[in-house]
Amino acid sequence: MRILVVEDDPNIASLISEGLSAQRYVVDIAIDGESGSEMACVNDYDLVILDIILPGRDGFQVCREIRAEGVTVPVLMLTSLNGDGDVVRGLDAGADDFLPKPFSFDVLLARVRALLRRTIAQKTTQITVGGLVLDTANRSISRNGRSLDLTAKELMLLEYLMLNAGRVVTRENIAEHVWDMHFDPKSNVIDRLVHRLRQKLDRAGSSPLQTVRGLGYTLQEEEVEGQE
Repeated sequence: MRILVVEDDPNIASLISEGLSAQRYVVDIAIDGESGSEMACVNDYDLVILDIILPGRDGFQVCREIRAEGVTVPVLMLTSLNGDGDVVRGLDAGADDFLPKPFSFDVLLARVRALLRRTIAQKTTQITVGGLVLDTANRSISRNGRSLDLTAKELMLLEYLMLNAGRVVTRENIAEHVWDMHFDPKSNVIDRLVHRLRQKLDRAGSSPLQTVRGLGYTLQEEEVEGQE
């Protein structure tokens, strides 16, 4: 899951980024409204965390702009404003939730999980593809009932592949969803990551992760072990 944080306070931005990264989310940061609006419209994010008071364009304007561009990503607004009128303005601009400052990171994380669950089919905390089961709440993965020990990046990659099971995803798609905006597209780190993930999947049965030559990779929707 890839998250955009639009926050001009470097301490708050760093706190959010480090905390979410530790929970195996990919995080980009924008420090003003203009860059935040542009990044939200250009890149494919799963969630935007948007401060209201920003240099240049405020959070209300940014939210209206990205909604006008057809961006439907969930938006969590951070605010030091307390009036009901500001909440109404934010909701009318297209925000999905509010979190007042100062806030506990645990509460922020819970809000993030709740909003991300809305983007997953049937509003479940689990993503299931054949024998693979990913629990998005505790970030754990199993195959045919056996737990898999994956690194943060391996888990992010597998989550993205599971959300797109049966489709071919390109290296560019993977770079956008599993790395932040500073990723070097010329490196072979994606190939190495796919290789390691395939090896770990192989240990729990024949790997459903396939290479589509010249195009990218696909996760096949395999039959569950033990079923006919």
